[in-house]
Amino acid sequence: MQKSVAFYSEGVKLAGDLFLPADIKPGERRAGIVLCHGYTGVRSIYLPDNARVLAQAGYVVLTFDYKGWGDSDGAKTRLAPYSRVADVQAALTFMGAQPEVDVARLGIYGTSYGGATVVFVAAIDPRVKCVVSVVGIGNGARWMRSVRRPDEYHDLLERAAADRVKRALTGNSELADRNVVLLPDRQSAELGAAARRNNPAAVTQVPLEFIDDTLSFNPEWVVDRIAPRPILFITTDNDRLVPPHESEAMYARAGEPKKLVVLKSFGHYEVYGGYAFRQVMEETVAWYGTHLPAP
Repeated sequence: MQKSVAFYSEGVKLAGDLFLPADIKPGERRAGIVLCHGYTGVRSIYLPDNARVLAQAGYVVLTFDYKGWGDSDGAKTRLAPYSRVADVQAALTFMGAQPEVDVARLGIYGTSYGGATVVFVAAIDPRVKCVVSVVGIGNGARWMRSVRRPDEYHDLLERAAADRVKRALTGNSELADRNVVLLPDRQSAELGAAARRNNPAAVTQVPLEFIDDTLSFNPEWVVDRIAPRPILFITTDNDRLVPPHESEAMYARAGEPKKLVVLKSFGHYEVYGGYAFRQVMEETVAWYGTHLPAP
C-alpha cells in the first residue's frame, strides 16, 4: 500500500511516497516514521526496502527527496545540511497531518548522512519520539579528515576556501565529482556505483560548497538534547567510508535511553542488503517496537 505524495518545505515542493500497513483499519491511527536518505541518495534508492519492512511491522512510513534531489523542486544537487533539517521537520508536519497517523507518535530513521540529519532534527524538534541513526556522521570535519591523508585534507580545505570566494563573487559553486568530496573506499565506490546505475535520479556531481556545509555540521554537539527520548545507533566495524567512531562518539554523548549496535565484518554500503540489512531492520523494528509501538 504505497502512494505518491507531495508537501512543502520553506516554500519548495518536495516529492515523497507514503507506505501504509496492509492491516490498518478505517479510522485507525498508527505511529508514523519518516525515513531520511544520505549524501547523494534519493528516496528511490534503498529506502523502499526499509519502508516495506516497517510497514509490515505496522507503521505508516514516509520517504521523500530533499530539496533539489530526486523528484523534488529546488536548486539541484545542493546538500545544505540545515536545509535538510528543515525538510525533515516539514516531513514530520506532513506525516502528522495524515488521517492514518497518530501525531503524538512520530519517529525518524536516517542512514549515512541521513543518520546525521535525524540526530540534529531530534535534538531541536520535540515532536520526534524515537530515533534510529544508521552508519551516521557525528562531526563533519572529523569525518572528512578521517578518510584522507594529511595532504589530501589540506588540498580539500584549499579548494573549499577558493570556492567560498567564488560563491561570494559570482553566486555559483564549482561542481566536482561526488567521489572527490566523499572520497569512498574501494568497496563503497563499487557498491555505491552499482546502486546508482540505471537510476535516472542518481547524481555524479555535487557543488564544492558542500565541503564548508559539512565542516560546520556536527550533530554530536546537540545529541545530548534528545534524552529522555530513545535513540539507537547502528554502525559496522569495517565501515571505511563513515568510520564506526562517528556513531560511537554520538552514542557516548547521548543520554539514556540509548543503544549502540556494531555489526561485524560489514562495510558501509552492505547495510542496505543481505544479512547486514536484515540485522539492521531487526534491531530497528525491535527498538521502535519497544519505544514507539505501531498500534
